Amino acid sequence: MNHGATRGAEPRRILVVRLDNLGDVVLLSPALRALRARYPDAHLALLASATGARAAPLLPWVDEVFVLDALWQQLSPDGADWYGDITAISRLRQARFDAAFIFTSWAQSPLPAAYFCHLAGIPERVGEAKEFGGAVLTTAAEPGLDEEHQASRNLRLLAAAGIPAQGDHLELELPLPAAYSAQRLLREAGGDPLRPYAVVAPGASARSRRWPAERFGTVVAGLRRLGLASVIVGGSNDHELAATVLAASRELPGGPVSGASVAGASIPAAGEDLPAPTVDLSGRTSVPEMAALVAGAALVVTNNSGPMHLAEAFGRPMVVAFAGTELEGQWEPRHAPARLLRRPTACSPCYGFDCPYDLACLDVTPDEMLAAAADLLHPAPPIALPPVPAATALPA
Repeated sequence: MNHGATRGAEPRRILVVRLDNLGDVVLLSPALRALRARYPDAHLALLASATGARAAPLLPWVDEVFVLDALWQQLSPDGADWYGDITAISRLRQARFDAAFIFTSWAQSPLPAAYFCHLAGIPERVGEAKEFGGAVLTTAAEPGLDEEHQASRNLRLLAAAGIPAQGDHLELELPLPAAYSAQRLLREAGGDPLRPYAVVAPGASARSRRWPAERFGTVVAGLRRLGLASVIVGGSNDHELAATVLAASRELPGGPVSGASVAGASIPAAGEDLPAPTVDLSGRTSVPEMAALVAGAALVVTNNSGPMHLAEAFGRPMVVAFAGTELEGQWEPRHAPARLLRRPTACSPCYGFDCPYDLACLDVTPDEMLAAAADLLHPAPPIALPPVPAATALPA
C-alpha cells in the first residue's frame, strides 16, 4: 500500500469513513483501535453522518470529526445539497489527508465515498467493493461473505492494507462529565442511580425493527416485580414510543409475570419496597449520557439498534427483540450476555424499512422477554454431576 504522496511513507493524516447510524460507528471501535495501534502518531479523523458522529466522544482514538449526510446514503433525493457536498470536499481537501479507509456494510458500495475522497485529493483509498470501480479504490479488499459479522468485516478491510487486528471486541471510553450528568438527569427525573435499574430502548431507525411499544410497557411492569426500575432512553423522535411504554406499564402496576417467567428469580413480596418509578429520559440525553446509563444498568431491553451495541461495549446483559430484517450473525453481540428473540419467518432476512406482514418476526410475548431477563439476572445454578469413580487398576 502506497501511503501518502511519497511511496512507502507512513500516513500522517488518516480519514476513517463510516456514513451510517450510531450502532455502525460503535461497531467501528475494533478497527479504530487497530489503526491507532498501527499508526500511534497519526492524526485520525472520522467522517460520519450527523447521527453516527454523536458516538465520536466515546471513541478515544479519534482526533477530529467531519459530518456528511451523504446523498448516496439517503432514501430520498429530497434535500440533495450539491453546494454542501462541494463545501465538504473543500474542507477535506484543506485537511490534506494521506489515506482514507472506507467502511461499509455488505449491501453498500464504497465507490461513491471513494470518489468523494478522490475529489478531496486523498491519494490512498481503501475499501471493499463487489463491483468494478476502476481506479477509484487504490487498495481493494476481497469481498467476504454477506453473513460476516460487521466488526469482522471492518477488520478484514484493514487486513487487506496490512494492518493487524487488536482484538474484535467493542470498546468505548465513557467521558466522566457524561457519567456525572447522566446521574444528575436520572435523579432530577425521580430515578435513583444507586438502585438497580434496567435501560429500556423501544426505538430503532427502521419501523420494521421496532417491537411494539405496548409490549415494552408490559415488560417494564414485569421488571418491577423482578426488582428493577426502568429508564427509558431514545432520541428526540422517540417521545411517542416512550409515552406508549409508560402508559402500558402503568396499566399493569404489578406486572403480568407468570411463574415460568420468573423461575429462580427473587421477587419482592407484597408490602416490600418496589424499585423507583419508571423514568423517561428519551430525547433528554446525549449519546455519551445514554452510554453512561447503559454502562450502569443491570439489564438492557432493546431492539436491534444502537443501545444493543452500547450494551455489548460495556458488557451489560441484554434482552433483544431482534427482527428478521437482518441475520443475527451480521450484528449480534458476541462479547456480552445476550438473549436474542424473534419468530422464524419465510421472508427473513428482508432488509426492509417497513413490514407488510404486521411484524410477524417480532411476535414475541412479554412473558418470553421477561423469562429471558430473569435468566440473565438470576441464572440457574449449574447441574451437579455425579463424582467420577476412581480408576480401577488393571491386573498385571
